[in-house]
This record gives sequence, C-alpha cells and structure tokens, in this order.
Amino acid sequence: METAVAPVEEKVAPEERDEALGAGEPAWDIAELFPCQGAWSEEEYFSLPGNRLVEFRHGWIEVLPIPTETHQRIAFLIARLLAAFVEARSLGIVLFSGTRVRLAPGKYREPDVVFMRAEHSARRHEQFWEGADLVMEVVSPDYRRHDLETKRREYARAGIPEYWIVDPEEKRIEVLALQGRRYRVHGVFTPGTQATSAALPGFMVAVDDVFAAGGE
Repeated sequence: METAVAPVEEKVAPEERDEALGAGEPAWDIAELFPCQGAWSEEEYFSLPGNRLVEFRHGWIEVLPIPTETHQRIAFLIARLLAAFVEARSLGIVLFSGTRVRLAPGKYREPDVVFMRAEHSARRHEQFWEGADLVMEVVSPDYRRHDLETKRREYARAGIPEYWIVDPEEKRIEVLALQGRRYRVHGVFTPGTQATSAALPGFMVAVDDVFAAGGE
C-alpha cells in the first residue's frame, strides 16, 4: 500500500515574490485587455464580468463602491414596500440594485430601486431597461453630489417621472416629480412624517421606519 506524500510548499523569498508579481501595481496584463476610458462601447460595458456596480457614460465607465450594510438595508426595505404596493395593484414591476437603466444612447445608471409600469413593459430588456417610471437612490457618504445633483439632472433629462432621494446622513427623504424637463419638489419628509409619492397616489413610507431599517 502506497503512502500519499504531501506536496512540498515552495519557499519563495518575499523580495523575489514581490519582484515577480510587481507588488503594489495593478494586474496590467489583465487591465490592458480592456478599452481605455472614453473608448468603451456599450457591448464591452455589458460584457464586463464580476459583481461590482458599474455605470456607463459615453465611453467612460464609473466603478461604484460596494454598498454598506446600512445602505442595503434601507434600499431593501423601500424596495419591498414599493414592490408590495405595486404588485397588489398589478401596476408593474419593481427591481433592486443592479438593474441597468438607459437614460440616453450611451448612458446607463444603476439606481438602488427602479419601477416600470405594466403598460411600459416593452421598455424592459434582459440587460437593461429603457428609462423607468420611478427611481430611488440611497445617498452614499462619498457620492453625495453624485446622487443629489448629477443624477437629479440626468434622471430629469431622461424623462423619469419621479425620483426619491433617501438621505441617511440628513435623515430625510426628498421626493421629486417631473415638471417639463426639470424636477419640482413634491415633498421633503423628515422623521415623524410619511413620505408620499406623486406618481403613485396612496404609496407612502414612514421615514422613521426607513432609517430604523439601517440601524440608525
């Protein structure tokens, strides 16, 4: 009977390993397989592997940070509440973070929560949606201007009827309703109040419950 022999681990001096791998450097051999910023096509964007949130804007990709637990708990709660309201009335479909929304040719965002009405189902595709009827974003501490200003402008230009900005830092929910090509403020809701929708009459969420879900 032969006795199995354990493999001998190869000993490599730290300085040899670091020199061989280029310690501290990106994996350039892999990185060079991808286009340069500004030269990405939509097909190349769609084919990106991995589980990172990546948005696309006219040949440029924007890699977003992985959401925190607080961020995800808040987004998950409002997504569940919206989905329950929508499904009970057969109004359409609600999806969670990771759904690509095309705002214009060559521009895609991935809102935290998205809703599309049933009558607009032809705008839903496997890889992306063509716009949306309502989007929600939970403001990230490092991307406040992105959510508060940039996406507000982009979602309005894309004709998305309603945009919810859920701000854990300020403990408030701002609901914006589209008027022409710009948003008007439907309401700014703070603890002790119910945030309501202009596009979906009857839908409301308790602000206290939203931020309690994040462990605040």
